[in-house]
Order: sequence, then structure tokens, then C-alpha cells
Amino acid sequence: MKKYIAESFGTFWLVLGGCGSAVLAAAFPDVGIGLLGVSFAFGLTVLTMAYAIGHISGCHLNPAVSIGLWAGGRFPANQLVPYIIAQVVGGIVAGGVLYLIATGQAGFDVTAGFASNGYGEHSPGGYTMTSALITEVVMTMMFLIVILGATDSRAPQGMAPVAIGLCLTLIHLISIPVTNTSVNPARSTGVALFAGDWALSQLWLFWLAPIVGAIIGAIIYKYISSEDS
Repeated sequence: MKKYIAESFGTFWLVLGGCGSAVLAAAFPDVGIGLLGVSFAFGLTVLTMAYAIGHISGCHLNPAVSIGLWAGGRFPANQLVPYIIAQVVGGIVAGGVLYLIATGQAGFDVTAGFASNGYGEHSPGGYTMTSALITEVVMTMMFLIVILGATDSRAPQGMAPVAIGLCLTLIHLISIPVTNTSVNPARSTGVALFAGDWALSQLWLFWLAPIVGAIIGAIIYKYISSEDS
């Protein structure tokens, strides 16, 4: 049970820190942190939580990561559902806290996006559904390869959180213009429930694509890391 609670708190921090930076600080008058700041915010949430709860739950914070670790032979199937539930709950609670904070500003419009992921007219750069699907699959695939590699027993010890956090930062630097960057179904769900409307109707892609990408990444890493010739 402590592992599941840790996953909820960790995912709460990821969504509050990452989406909170996008909603509250990205375009703040004159001193907004912009896309660069939001990218680093997401990376920092994973970096800090990896050191805080990695030894308790493994710090997945992401249903796609849990599924990818299972596909890579690093996580037991019987813990998948409880982990995913814990992550989604943490993401939704964070979305609720962020909603309470954001609506404290007069004129705040949650339907404008609320850091939700989208494609087509709801993509920050107007990218199509196909572009969004490819982006989310490829970015999550690379994320899993980095996660599995950085946590491999043969990798330098103690630096995995840094590599994983910086990888997530890089992913956001690449893909925020395309989908607002998900690579994490719990992150997408946590804010989409409050944005409603189009965010919920497009949520399917931000479950499907990261999970597919994570499984592909796990398969690739298992192959390239095998000691067989």
C-alpha cells in the first residue's frame, strides 16, 4: 500500500509542478517562463520525485512507464492495475488543486485548455492527429529506452534520476508545440477532466499512443541490451 500512496504523491507532484507551471507561469505578464521553463518544470518534478520516492515505489508516475517496465521484464503484472489507479488518482487530485488555484484569478477560463493535450485545432502549433500520434509514440518510446538504460544494473549508479529528468525535459522541448506533450496518460487525464469538452474527446490518443510507444521502447531496449550475439 505504501508503494501505491508514494506513486499517487509522485504523480500529484508531476501534474501540479508541470501543468501548474504551464497554467500559472508560462505566460505570466513580462516574466513568463515560456516553453523552456515548462519543459524544465516537468523534468524537475521527475528528478526530485525519483530521489524522494524511487526507493519506495520505483517512481513510475506514469501508466505508460509502468506498462513499459512490465513489457521490459522489470515490473510484475499483478501490480500494474493498482499502480495505474494510484497514478491516475494522483493526477486528478493535482488537477483539482490546480483548478482551485487558477480559478482564484478573475476571468480565468478553464475551457481555454488548462494545459490539456490536443491535436488539430487544439494542438499549440495546429498539428494533425497523425502528427500527434507519431510524436507521442516516438517520444514515449525514447523515454522508456532512457529509463530502462539508466536503471540497468550495468549503468552508472546514482545518476538515473538525472538522466530520466533531463530526458523528459528534452521530450517537452521537442513536442510541446505538437501536442502540449503528454507521454503520460495520468498527466493528460488529470487536467482533461477539468477542461472537459474537446480535452476529454481527444484523451483517447494520449492513452493509446504513450502505451504503444512504451511497449515498443521496452522491446527495443530488451533487444539491444541483450548479451546474446
